[in-house]
Amino acid sequence: MTLCSAGRLLTILTMIFVPSLAHSESASPAAQTLIKELYLTESTNPIAEHAGWNPKRVVVMLIPALVSTSDNFETELQKAAGDVELVFDRSGSFVPAPELLIDTDGVIGFCTPSMLKNADARLLWVHNYSVGMEYCKGASDTQLEDIVFTNNKRLSGPAIAEHTIAMLMALTHNLPAYQRAQGEGKWQRELSAGVTFGELKGKTLLVVGLGGIGTEIAWRAHGLGMRVIAIRRSSHEGPDYVDYVGLTDELHSMAATADVIANALPLTPETTGVFDKAFFDAVKPGAIFLSVGRGKNTITGDLIAALESGKLFGAGLDVTDPEPLPAGNPLWHLPNVIITPHVSATGADANRRQTVIAVENLRRYVAGERMLNVVDMSRGY
Repeated sequence: MTLCSAGRLLTILTMIFVPSLAHSESASPAAQTLIKELYLTESTNPIAEHAGWNPKRVVVMLIPALVSTSDNFETELQKAAGDVELVFDRSGSFVPAPELLIDTDGVIGFCTPSMLKNADARLLWVHNYSVGMEYCKGASDTQLEDIVFTNNKRLSGPAIAEHTIAMLMALTHNLPAYQRAQGEGKWQRELSAGVTFGELKGKTLLVVGLGGIGTEIAWRAHGLGMRVIAIRRSSHEGPDYVDYVGLTDELHSMAATADVIANALPLTPETTGVFDKAFFDAVKPGAIFLSVGRGKNTITGDLIAALESGKLFGAGLDVTDPEPLPAGNPLWHLPNVIITPHVSATGADANRRQTVIAVENLRRYVAGERMLNVVDMSRGY
């Protein structure tokens, strides 16, 4: 395929996946770059068309992770706000004090039951720093109808994808065993006998949840020479580096052909507990299970059974159920398991992307433009 034809194919695929690719000549160069690279989408209608749009006061929850990675975050927010009053909550709490929410029509921070309960009737826009919306509970029917919810979906995709590949590489090269030996000051070359999974080239990776995160995982796995297949809820369409995209009812049959399975699902009623005994019974013997979606996607006891029985070669878990994982849980002590405490989305680059889009969405809100990363609250993403 020529470079020209490849570029045209990418354009066509972009039109298929991203029906409303975001664009704005007023956006900063940094925002325009992220919109293009991560295929961020915008709402169908400008927020100015919403009843009650009259931006006057926006509360911004400042958290150290974002402030520390952007020297000019507050300055850029002030610039984007224009004449709209900007109130900074520097408490570090995930829930702004009730008095801060009086007469407030916009909140940039975390969507929580307490925030929604204390929200003013004027609240029209909530930008959630997190990708997951599972803590955004308790909204009234009126709030669900009137409020525009946006979040950081796709912004953490690169960081999470690299974390996923790092866990995969560590498992296939038996690095956890070498790490334990290092802690004990032991030179144990015999641990190389545990490197039995084989190289990744030619092996099949199944991405369950071909959204922003899943697409980033798929692209990196393809670059390693893996054959990539995926499952998505909406259609069979996928990028050219994914060999086949199946629908949700094909999960078990596709898992039976995969050497590695990566969970990149959001948490919804439909995705809760999908990785259960029936799923692990269906997987290809000796497969690796990676989970960076949500802990409740997986039935923990069924995962443990699959690992202890040898059905799975190993597992890399950034999310668990419950969280935090209790000290006595068997997962902690299994030698073929890597556990990280739900941190795959973190990192300086991911945090900088979050500040850029928070500023851009504030600018769009004040200007009455189409918003980025609008969440369908009926689906949870």
